[in-house]
Amino acid sequence: MARRILMIVTSNARMGDTGKPTGVWAEELATPYFALVDAGVEVDLASPAGGPAPIDPASLKGNGENDAIIERFLADATLQNRIAETRKVSELDPAAYDAIFFPGGHGTMWDLPTDTGVKNVVEAAYANNKIIASVCHGAAGLVAAKRPDGKPIVHGKRVNSFTDAEEAAAGLTQVVPFPLETRLRELGGQFEGAPNWQAYAVRDGQLITGQNPQSSARVAQHVLEALGLVAP
Repeated sequence: MARRILMIVTSNARMGDTGKPTGVWAEELATPYFALVDAGVEVDLASPAGGPAPIDPASLKGNGENDAIIERFLADATLQNRIAETRKVSELDPAAYDAIFFPGGHGTMWDLPTDTGVKNVVEAAYANNKIIASVCHGAAGLVAAKRPDGKPIVHGKRVNSFTDAEEAAAGLTQVVPFPLETRLRELGGQFEGAPNWQAYAVRDGQLITGQNPQSSARVAQHVLEALGLVAP
């Protein structure tokens, strides 16, 4: 039986009240998506609101100017249809999936931490020993969830995300609702990372977390290893 993974993306298209567009960072969706489907994994896309998921326009260039993975992303009709018609997270049964995967993009910071459906899915996946993975700001999907013992799921775990230093370098420290690295530390996560824009990902048991767009492939590789689809 094929493995199934639920990718949860943001529904949010604006950075707070700034009016600046945001959404899913295309590479952080495309790279792991194709790594997984090319390995025979069935991937469903969901979001807090359901329906079309916004792609951050800053993550796309003009026709023919993108990296090969983004050109494949744009040309893949199946994936584009899934992005246009994401399922609503709260309506899904996490038991149907072997893993939960959160691509990033700044949009996640406004809706994933406060969505009850996201929280419930992550908590159910954790309680049932499923893999939970994130790239960059996708870790915002982890901050509200708790373990059966009542502690945050990141408590005592080695974790990673877009760093506070990278947020400062992007000039968005005062725009995001909270600094993600700081929040993970406050929740008891044992945060570790690399210098700005360097690839880094860490697995600690069920949790697999990566730092930035450069880390997408590493996170996907960890997921495939955790599911026994490729050798470590």
